[in-house]
Amino acid sequence: MLALLFIIAAVIFTIAYFTYGNFLSKKVYKLDDNNPTPAHTMTDGVDYVPAPAPVLLGHHFSSIAGAGPIVGPITATMAWGWLPAYLWIVVGSIFIGGVHDMSALVASVRHKARSIAELGSDYITPRAGWLFRLFIWLALVYVVAVFINVAQTTFTAKDVGGGVATSALIYILLALIFGVLLYRQKKSLGITTTIFVILVYFSVWLGQKLPINLSATAWDWILLIYVFIASVTPVWILLQPRDYLSSFLLYGAVIGGGLGIIFGAGRLPMQVPAFLGYNSTTGPMIPLLFVVIACGSISGFHSLVGSGTTSKQLDKETDAQKVGYGAMLLEGIVAVIAMSTVAILSKEGIKNLGSSAGAIYGHGIGTFVHVFGIPMSLGSAFGMLALSSFVLTSTDTGTRLARYVLTELTGIKNRYLATVLTLILPAILVFIKYTDPKSGKTLPVWKALWPVFGATNQLIAALVLFVVMIWLMKSGRGKYAAAAGVPAVFMAIITIWALFILMFKWGFGSIIGWAALIQIILAIWIFIEGIISIVNMGKEAASNKA
Repeated sequence: MLALLFIIAAVIFTIAYFTYGNFLSKKVYKLDDNNPTPAHTMTDGVDYVPAPAPVLLGHHFSSIAGAGPIVGPITATMAWGWLPAYLWIVVGSIFIGGVHDMSALVASVRHKARSIAELGSDYITPRAGWLFRLFIWLALVYVVAVFINVAQTTFTAKDVGGGVATSALIYILLALIFGVLLYRQKKSLGITTTIFVILVYFSVWLGQKLPINLSATAWDWILLIYVFIASVTPVWILLQPRDYLSSFLLYGAVIGGGLGIIFGAGRLPMQVPAFLGYNSTTGPMIPLLFVVIACGSISGFHSLVGSGTTSKQLDKETDAQKVGYGAMLLEGIVAVIAMSTVAILSKEGIKNLGSSAGAIYGHGIGTFVHVFGIPMSLGSAFGMLALSSFVLTSTDTGTRLARYVLTELTGIKNRYLATVLTLILPAILVFIKYTDPKSGKTLPVWKALWPVFGATNQLIAALVLFVVMIWLMKSGRGKYAAAAGVPAVFMAIITIWALFILMFKWGFGSIIGWAALIQIILAIWIFIEGIISIVNMGKEAASNKA
């Protein structure tokens, strides 16, 4: 059953890329390689650097495939069963997530790689653009806080965590060397990639032989310092090469996990029922399913990556389909595999793994690749390293993006100061103790913040699609505006609903309750500004006809 579900998803995603993806590329946006991209017209050697499509896909895929497509589907499957998660991953990735990601990238490229929030100023109102920036900055604070905690849990996981930490440090060092050889020594991409990918995979084995065991608090501080450094260095030094190399860990997890499911592990019984019930400890399935799965089907964070870093590195316009739409479908595959890792576990198995999404994912990948004779411990370590590398790429990319947005909000151009100011709130959130308002139990940082992070993340996606819809309408392509407009309305209703649920659950004695209220107000305000803009546009059109 599991193998069949995986194959069906892969086939549907492939068909979608060559049908709906081509429709977006050729009809809606009319991508044309004769249009020079900002990576060429605005090259600066720091942020604006043209990258070959495989390298940029690696950066973009690694940056967007953080904890979301793994933690989200695992959490949703444990809450409501595998069938609701599976259906939303497949449908959402094709018709909402892929559209959102590609649209944000193309819109940014067509506007000198400006951020999606800046486009909000142009196509709605300057006030809406400012509010959108503030909303995005707050969301990125959540991204950084949640993902730092998830990365820390992979480094402190029982048995394999210390080795994963060592492997992560080795692969960061390898990325620095790779960047120098590729961009400064001008070495062959193919040869250099082959050598360094082998070394990255070797680090998985070496890490288990030389584990680094530190406390959770120590890793939290180390990771905060790391994302600061990663945020302020030129992209060619760490961001591009690290993301490119880590993408091979992601590809390995996808290929190894997928083939393991098809050729052996797929025959394992699915012990989690298809449907567990409408209500769970996480909350009601609707609307929370659509926000908990987060990046596994659609994610506002992807638009921030697309318009924040990827648009500044896109070599040709037609690469937007590969990098934007294609990467989202690949992330859908990651999400299906993540769903599968928990679907094969019994209640006792989930309990033994501490209900930790990271531990469940590592155990699942170990189970899948064990089909090929790879020891379970080594396979689990590989899965955990893959997860931690995805999380780290998203975390430091998120920090860089938050720095960009803070600069737009405040005018602070010193990247060191802007990064420090950005990291103050995540540092506070990481070290706060969270207690579930119903059970009274202490919750891990990521688990406490995940639902509100997911709702905020999805609401950004709705706002982005709303801006894209207005851009299409104002640029003479109104007949295609529904491609962005329908998903925008759906995600707006779902996520504002979810934020209300979270606000009432946590109340105003918690930072989460206040955060939900602030984001509800900001989102509704921005939507009202947009509706007024559309009404005024209609009045102008009617006046011109008259």
